[in-house]
Amino acid sequence: MSTGDIVPLHGVNVLRCAPDGPPLDSEHAALDLIGDAFGRDAQVVAVPVERVAEEFFRLRSGIAGAVMQKFVTYRLRLVVVGDVSGHVADSTALRDFVHETNQGGHIWFLPDLDTLAERLRPAG
Repeated sequence: MSTGDIVPLHGVNVLRCAPDGPPLDSEHAALDLIGDAFGRDAQVVAVPVERVAEEFFRLRSGIAGAVMQKFVTYRLRLVVVGDVSGHVADSTALRDFVHETNQGGHIWFLPDLDTLAERLRPAG
């Protein structure tokens, strides 16, 4: 079952998940997205913030860490697309977490697909 469509951005296939799909709320949900991405030759999975479970943003729940570890293990990039400012405003730890992950190359929290396209644009 497909959870979205493939969008090529600068030679990178991005699985752009539909906003009304199943929530990203567990390792199992992450594995479903990873399987879909592999089946469709995607290197990046872009999940709208509306599909990310509230518990994901409560770092103590462990859901964010478990989900992200699956993506890193399978060498896929995960991008949470949309406005996370409300969540970040409520938690200094989450604000720091989002800042740190955005500095890396595997997990990003970005406002929109245009920003993702810029991140994927080759240097030069």
